[in-house]
Amino acid sequence: MFEDFDFKGFWEQSRYADQEYVGDPLTAETVSAVEHALGYKLPKAYVEFMRRQNGGVPRKTCHRATATSWAADHVAITGLFSIGSARPSSLCGKFSSRFWSEEWGYPAIGIYFADCPSAGHDMLCLDYRECGVDGEPCVVHVDQEFDYRITLLVQNFESFVRGLESEEAFEDSV
Repeated sequence: MFEDFDFKGFWEQSRYADQEYVGDPLTAETVSAVEHALGYKLPKAYVEFMRRQNGGVPRKTCHRATATSWAADHVAITGLFSIGSARPSSLCGKFSSRFWSEEWGYPAIGIYFADCPSAGHDMLCLDYRECGVDGEPCVVHVDQEFDYRITLLVQNFESFVRGLESEEAFEDSV
């Protein structure tokens, strides 16, 4: 997994990222507890990726997509949720999948793992509908502004991370 991936410089370092997203270093016990609490097996790529830094704000925050309420050709994220519960933006934190489903009405299709700059009006989710709770979920964009429309982005988490691009690549489309 993540062969030839350049981890150096992936994360934006900031006090905000540390307070909202970056969790403690992963342990097997934390992964197991989070999987049990969520009712889903986390993708191996997600766990492996978070072993390097458990959540945060990436430097490249855009991913190509079909038209959304955000833009005609991409989605943007604010951060990637850590595995744990210590930070507000962690998989079992204040803004967990349960929060998005119960408070905002997002469909219960998997694990919401990345928020967007729209302040809750769209989210990214690991979608387990096709693969089941132990399978390899695809990555989808859920757009609250378009009646919770679900748009496939990529087939797996590693492809999602590899597909992140800088905002500059989309300057003319926002």
